[in-house]
Amino acid sequence: MKRIRDRRPVLLDLDGTLSDNYTGISRSIGYALERLGATAADEATLRACVGPPLRESFSRLLGCTDRMLIERAIAFYRERYAEIGWQENVVYPGIAQALSALAQASPLFLCTAKPIVYARRIIERFGFTGHFVALYGADLAGALDDKAALIAHLAQEQGIDAGSAVMVGDRAHDVRAARCNGALAVGVLWGYGSHDELAGADALVAHPDDLHAALASL
Repeated sequence: MKRIRDRRPVLLDLDGTLSDNYTGISRSIGYALERLGATAADEATLRACVGPPLRESFSRLLGCTDRMLIERAIAFYRERYAEIGWQENVVYPGIAQALSALAQASPLFLCTAKPIVYARRIIERFGFTGHFVALYGADLAGALDDKAALIAHLAQEQGIDAGSAVMVGDRAHDVRAARCNGALAVGVLWGYGSHDELAGADALVAHPDDLHAALASL
């Protein structure tokens, strides 16, 4: 097996990259909007909420920057997500095999804007914990839900040169966060980002089976 160059650290997004949690996220957002008496969102709008920080999504959905209102929306969202939503999650075909191959070639780190308390449950539920050196995500108060800050924090805590890493994700947030830290970016096309959204990535990958080869070629 060709190893990823110099065992380059690989940072992996969760939603839209390893698993599809659209059902849990969209239904929990719908629940929150209903509890607030706000207008329901259409499917296209809800799909755009998979990946970005939740506070950013609710600001857009509610059309405001009222911090108290946004925090109320998040509290309602979590009423459902903490019990049901996180379990409404499906691993993309081929991801289990891809993670196994990647873990033999390079150190893997989960790097997600999702609160780590939920991310850890999801990774454990799918039996993926053993593939990762460590799991990183935001806290419930929103600290480190900015992916660029999260990468910097991960690199500092793990003693990694962020510029030697590669961020793998399905949204423009992942590409921008990698660029902010001097890291490479790989965009995956089975998630929620389009070719256009991920155009700034160093490589685009259409199927999990091709992920290892794409990383090894960088």
